[in-house]
Amino acid sequence: MNSPTTASGLLGDTAARDYSGKLRRFNAFAAPELRQAIASLALKPGMRVLDAGCGTGEALGWLAAEVAPEGTVVGIDLAGQHVKAARAVTPADSALVLQANLMEAPLAPASFDLIWSVNVINHLRSPLAGIHALTGLLRPGGRIALGQSSLLPDMYFAWDSRLERLVNEAVRQYYRDRYQLDERDLTAVRAIVGLLREAGLRDVRARTFMIERLAPVRPEDEDYLVEAIFRDTWGSRLQPYLSGSDYEELMRLCDPHHPDFALRRADFHFLQSFTLVVGEIEARHPQ
Repeated sequence: MNSPTTASGLLGDTAARDYSGKLRRFNAFAAPELRQAIASLALKPGMRVLDAGCGTGEALGWLAAEVAPEGTVVGIDLAGQHVKAARAVTPADSALVLQANLMEAPLAPASFDLIWSVNVINHLRSPLAGIHALTGLLRPGGRIALGQSSLLPDMYFAWDSRLERLVNEAVRQYYRDRYQLDERDLTAVRAIVGLLREAGLRDVRARTFMIERLAPVRPEDEDYLVEAIFRDTWGSRLQPYLSGSDYEELMRLCDPHHPDFALRRADFHFLQSFTLVVGEIEARHPQ
């Protein structure tokens, strides 16, 4: 097998990069909607499916259940820790997990019926080149399904749109400063439909699933929102981008031990979108 390259993506992604905790939390949080999105693909037993950028591997089992008993599921990811985590949760008889760069995947051309890839393409320096690399692995008539979170702005504080707007702007400014990204880089996730059409796929369709949570939230929801968003995405990194009073208010809302904790409020209402865009490659016709 080819060894993964160390070429980085827009956010510095390398074989050593580790988002395992955040990925596990997101998959547990969004499992109902992700499984609904997979069900919408109407997979059939015996199909061969690739999860490109499989992360910690939770979707591998969901995909395997759709194509069982004769089907095959393969997961690839660049990061070694993600592959290790995916192998730990995936029985060897249900899916094969490889460490590989999707731009140079050690897989046979034209060998898959479906490629599933969630929150991955936007990390590449050339999303179009990534789509071309993946579609080369599809059989005639095969499909690629690109999932992307948050094409629409997320709603965290239904009762305070001002603070919500300031926090979202602070996050964007942090990423611009930290990774030298511009606004086009940060909003490119919204261009999936155009990318698939530019790559020559046909019958491109999009469907958006709303991840909607009300208080009281499930433990999986609280774990994701507190650890992955309130601490890892927001936290102290936003302090330079907010006024002192706004930052203090945000910290109160994000603190599970504070009486003002957002997720305990009776008016807590969270919305996040998950969009699945599917395109098909041309089927070969008999001569």
